[in-house]
Amino acid sequence: MSILTHVLAGLFGMGSWVTICGLWVELPLIVPQVPEGWYLPSYISIIVQLANIGPLFVTLMHRFHPGKLNETAVIYFIVGFGILASLFLAFFWSETAEYLMTYYVGEGLSGLVPALVAMVQGVDANYFVPRYQPAIFSVEDYFFFLMAMMVVCLVAFILLKYHPAVKHERPNNINGNGDSILRWKNKKSEQKPMMRFGKAIQKPRSTFGTGKHTWMQVIYIYIILAWVTTLTNTGLPSVQSYSCLQYGDQAYHWSAGFEINTRQPTKCGSLVLMGLLTSIGSLIGVYIMGMAMMSPCPLLVNETSGAVIIVLAWFFFIFILSYVKVIVAVILRDEGHSALVWCGAVVQLGSMLGAVTMFPLVNIYDFFTSGDQCNTNCL
Repeated sequence: MSILTHVLAGLFGMGSWVTICGLWVELPLIVPQVPEGWYLPSYISIIVQLANIGPLFVTLMHRFHPGKLNETAVIYFIVGFGILASLFLAFFWSETAEYLMTYYVGEGLSGLVPALVAMVQGVDANYFVPRYQPAIFSVEDYFFFLMAMMVVCLVAFILLKYHPAVKHERPNNINGNGDSILRWKNKKSEQKPMMRFGKAIQKPRSTFGTGKHTWMQVIYIYIILAWVTTLTNTGLPSVQSYSCLQYGDQAYHWSAGFEINTRQPTKCGSLVLMGLLTSIGSLIGVYIMGMAMMSPCPLLVNETSGAVIIVLAWFFFIFILSYVKVIVAVILRDEGHSALVWCGAVVQLGSMLGAVTMFPLVNIYDFFTSGDQCNTNCL
């Protein structure tokens, strides 16, 4: 494939989750200026789940009307909606006449660029006086930047679809429903040798995908995926303000910046490794949840080491479990298009479970307590 195709594919991929990831990393500047305050992350988590109707619709269409859904039109709608959402946020993010937090749909790997820009934007912190210093550039400018990234995503997709230099490099896919691509992949697999030297073809272990995995292994993979997405997508992010803000704005800012889904591990399909990493990431999540429950007086609240530890905890929590998600994606990618569709459905299910579980704990039962950064009650 040409360099142009790779560049366009990368630019298109950046826009898949850029709006929601960009919103999360900007929360340290938004939280102090909106009426919802520390409750805002949990509100966003539950509102975003309204977008589950999109993946549900796609899944049902693939199940009951295969080949009928025009995925190209769906992509145009999603990217266009993301552009409008970012534009409206730039103008109305601080308006309190009504709730204007919209929902976002997308999937893929993104978040690196908005996280880096948010870190460059900067937040000055004072650990003794609850005073918020102005950032290098405003929240409005940041949302305009996110809108520009979505526009770049849209332009890249249009070029991928219609540019002559790119069009001839992909299989003929007239209606955008992905069926011809699937047939092309199947044709390629049929052309592979049916028997390696000295080895006979293995009998399929199940009717799922290629038959490489047993049904128990398939269930195990999807359970791991649901658990990981519950933790990383909505569960712990709902209480990120409680786990970080007591250590200062800077700790919250950097922790939010580390919520990045752009991991590129080497191809590894070890189910044992996947389980081990999930366990390690979950243990780190227990520490983060513990600090949130101890708010406004978490461990080492008045120490620099406390801020460093919570930032590192969020970094390794996101890094390790993002690695697990990529391992799952690699495994399911080899199982075919249907497996990836169910992968998306399970991801949305996990996100919904996390949001539905955490929202009442944060907003109804007051399971978590906020406080100012003076930490006078902790001395």
